[in-house]
Amino acid sequence: MTPLQARSLIWVLALLPAIVAVVMLRESDLASPEAVLNYLGRLTGIAGLALMLAAAILSCRVPGFDRPFGGLTKLWWTHHQLATAAFLLLLAHPILLTLAAASVSLDAAVATLLPSGLDWALWTGWGALLLLMLFLGPGYRFFGEPDYQRWKRLHRLAAPAVVLALIHTLYLARTLPWLWEAVLWLGLAALAVVSILYRFSWSRRFGRRPYRVARVVRPANNVVELELEAEGPALTYEAGQFVYLTPRDPSLVAGRGEEHPYTLSSAPGETGLRIAIKALGDASRAIQDIAEGSRVQVEGPYGGFFPQRSSPDAPELWIAGGIGITPFLARARHLAEVGEPVDIVLIFCVQDEARALWLDEFRELATTLPGFSLHMHYFYENGPLDSTFVGERCPNVETRTAYICGPGPLLGLAQKVAHELNIPRSRIVTEEFDLL
Repeated sequence: MTPLQARSLIWVLALLPAIVAVVMLRESDLASPEAVLNYLGRLTGIAGLALMLAAAILSCRVPGFDRPFGGLTKLWWTHHQLATAAFLLLLAHPILLTLAAASVSLDAAVATLLPSGLDWALWTGWGALLLLMLFLGPGYRFFGEPDYQRWKRLHRLAAPAVVLALIHTLYLARTLPWLWEAVLWLGLAALAVVSILYRFSWSRRFGRRPYRVARVVRPANNVVELELEAEGPALTYEAGQFVYLTPRDPSLVAGRGEEHPYTLSSAPGETGLRIAIKALGDASRAIQDIAEGSRVQVEGPYGGFFPQRSSPDAPELWIAGGIGITPFLARARHLAEVGEPVDIVLIFCVQDEARALWLDEFRELATTLPGFSLHMHYFYENGPLDSTFVGERCPNVETRTAYICGPGPLLGLAQKVAHELNIPRSRIVTEEFDLL
């Protein structure tokens, strides 16, 4: 299944209750303007709740579930789109019902917006909408740069929001036949509840694996590479995937007990794990001083950046920048380990040579790994990356699949360069770590 097919399937399943409601449209629903408004109000409620449940299902974060979507970041983007659409539809839901009631009387409109204190079924709907606003709002940059940990804590409000919305819908529903109501809502609700329970409870107990920090390597002033040894069953993963790391070192000034996503820099054949971390936020700055021998928990793996195998028959172009070199490092280490010939051109973009992480190792790989070539792009010397620079160093560039990872500005620029070099969109693969 392709990522487009996976996203399309989720949208179709999420909109199924609304599709059934449209198919079962009655003549009386179109008998007058107020009837149309009332029907649209009910339809937006049905569609909004279904999209909300679908978004909750995608929040489960089960390892491997993200692969059909093209990785966890792309699954999160689908989750974000579903939640945004649900929020807008659920905002429209009471407005349309109020407009329909206003055509009857002002008192009816007021009663729709402000139900009596005893009308608990309507108040559960307002409660669900309020909780939805509380946990969705901080995720939008309109309200300022979101704080990762606060955003995660607020997302726990999703569970009571789903419960209140279901109570509201099941008690007041009259648009769909009873059997359809039971099958669609209870089916979606069961999947959503299981997903939320896994995400916030079961994964913490059963999904995290204990590891010990065996060694801390410092390839640069603001970067560490943690070498981890398993204290139980070891993680199975592919090169270029990432995990959620939870440090337990009591000496850390920030981030202890908090999970954050980091890319694995080790090859799958290694006995332990290696994780590269750049100091970008409070937690990643604090973890630069993590003590050897301290314990961590690892959950994953996630992502599907690279194909399972590389070969000269499937040439690749890698464009990396900054700490975005990490998945390429893991992939190159793995390819050197298995010893199979490849056809890979790496364009490593940094400001100057002093900022190039693991440069000596990449230079050695370029001499020992058949078919692997390295080309450095220094911003201070070469200016912004362009198609001329890449085209001159990458033969048959239009036949390659481009893999791009790095800071946001480089991602956009590298994709533009790939388009200019006639690499089709279907063969441009990006990895972004924007998980909000």
